[in-house]
Parts: sequence; structure tokens; C-alpha cells
Amino acid sequence: MATEERPQLPPQAVLYRMAVGHYVSRALALVATLGIADLLAGGPRDADELAAATGTHAGALRRVLRLLVSTDVFTEDESGRFGLTPLGGAQRADTSDNGRAMVLLFAGVSIQDSWRELEYCVRTGEPAFRKRGVDDPFDEIAADPEAAANFDAAMASGTRMTAMAVAATYDFSGVRTIVDVGGGNGTLLLGILAPHSHLEGVVFDRPPVADRASEQIAAAGLADRCRAVGGDFFDQVPTGGDRYLLKHVIHDWDDERALAILASCRRAMSPDAKLLLVEGVYPERVDTSLESKGAAANDVNMLVCTGGRQRSEAEFRSLYERAGFTLDRIIPAAMVSILEGSPAS
Repeated sequence: MATEERPQLPPQAVLYRMAVGHYVSRALALVATLGIADLLAGGPRDADELAAATGTHAGALRRVLRLLVSTDVFTEDESGRFGLTPLGGAQRADTSDNGRAMVLLFAGVSIQDSWRELEYCVRTGEPAFRKRGVDDPFDEIAADPEAAANFDAAMASGTRMTAMAVAATYDFSGVRTIVDVGGGNGTLLLGILAPHSHLEGVVFDRPPVADRASEQIAAAGLADRCRAVGGDFFDQVPTGGDRYLLKHVIHDWDDERALAILASCRRAMSPDAKLLLVEGVYPERVDTSLESKGAAANDVNMLVCTGGRQRSEAEFRSLYERAGFTLDRIIPAAMVSILEGSPAS
């Protein structure tokens, strides 16, 4: 039996749906803040129960939850009790790879407020934090322990899948030591070391972040093969690595600061060491594909929030050459690429 095709929406209706996308993102941030997914872990509950547990207005909370029912984050049964879908369950704090921190970061106040300054960014070419007189947004994050912990968790959430892809895709045979520059709490490096018992590693990041990485290394039982070192990658990075790994670090910075980071790596590297950037590569032409949507969205988010950018293959190649490297090859790895480079002779 043939199915009827749904009528195509007029452009105005499509634009409306795009314009109100923030309704859902703000609602997601709220339920993540309230811990609704954790409250529903034991089974469905009604809005009155959830409101009592969260100190909110039952009627208003019900309306927000119904908005998220319409987007398949929660369910609502005939008795008015709300339950978890796989999307809602992914916000539970007691799951090993939950998305709660990611939602709080990208749909929360910090990034949402930065995007309010998009016009400023477009008129000046500067990130939003410049309007506040801030030089480095990561200093702001580090000054707030709760924000710093959530940032670590958000970055780790997506990094676990990336670590699996990099570990499975890149040939680490013959490699002894990896230095993960800007490695956060160590999620990427630990994910690579786990299936490769011959590897050793160093997680390098700011001292407070390195302290948190040390805790993760110990918890993973890999302290005999991995250590965390604190420092400033604009000044210097640890020597002795066979591979210098930077995941989604360079895209945070403009060319001048990206070159400073790469120069630090270049000074630390032996002639036969390799540089591995794990990043998305901006396509030469943007279309409506998922790849283009992700690249374009990330690129503008970097404009707004960090002053960095997504780069095309040609732009990466130029950056490598200016920093004293040769871009040898680009290896696709799931949603990212591994850009392998060698010190230029």
C-alpha cells in the first residue's frame, strides 16, 4: 500500500522551526541542571513529584517536560507520568558516558550568552569575550571549579568515542611514547593506551587540569604507563615523545596562537617524531550534508567563544609549513581526521 507523502513545508515554516531551536536547547539545559533524568532513573514520575524534588512549580515544569516529550527526550503516559527515552537516559549522571555535561556546556548560560554577541563578533572579527575585556576564556573557566569540572566532563564525553576511533585507525606499532598536548583529564590518551599495552604516555595541560588527569590515570590503573604534567603549551611541552597528539586544541586558537603552540611542539620533538592533530577538516565546499553542517556550526562557535576556527586541508597544510612541519597525510577516523606531520628538515 502506497504511503502518502507529507506536504512540503513552505519556506516561512522551515525558517520558523530554525528560529525557535533555542527553545529546546534551553529546556535541555534546565532539565540537566535540575537532574530530571536521575530522578526518573527508577521509573516514571508525575510533574508534582518531580517539582517537589526539584523545588520548582509543577505546572510550569510539566509544560517544559512536554516540550521535551515532543522532541523524544521524555515520554508521557496516559496518567501524566514522565519517563526516559534513550535521549533522556543519556543525561543520567550515573552512566559512564552521559551527555549531561555536554548539554550544560553547549546549551547552558556561558555559551548561550556568548552567542548573544554574534553581531559584535561579525562586526569586529573578535570573539565575544573580548567585549568583556577578557584575554583568555579558559582562564575564566579555570577560575570557577564547578565550570572547570563540567568543561572537563563535557570534553571527555565526546572524546571517548574519538579515542576508540584513533586507537583503531592509527598504526601505533613502533611507537613508544605519546605526549597528549592539551589533553584535559586524560580521556583521549587513556583510551589509546588501554588497547596498546606497549605504549606509554604523558598528559600535558594546565596544572589544575593535570591534577585531575592524574586522578583519572590512577583510577584507570595506568599510572605505571602514564603520567600527567602541568604547564603552558605556549611556552614549552614535555620532550621525549614519539608522537605529539593534539585533539581539538588548534581549532580553539587563531593562527598566531596556533603557531605558538605548534612551535612549542616542534622544539620538543626529535627529528623522527610525528605530530598528530585530531580535528575536523572544513570541506572545500559547504552543502547541506551532516559533515558541512557540523563543520560550519563548529567554525562559527569558535569565532564566538574562543577566537579560533575550523580549517580546510589547504589551511592546515599552510599552518604546518609555517610552524616547521610537513603535512604527510590525513587519515579519516570516524567524525574526525588524524593529520600526521613531520618536522621539516
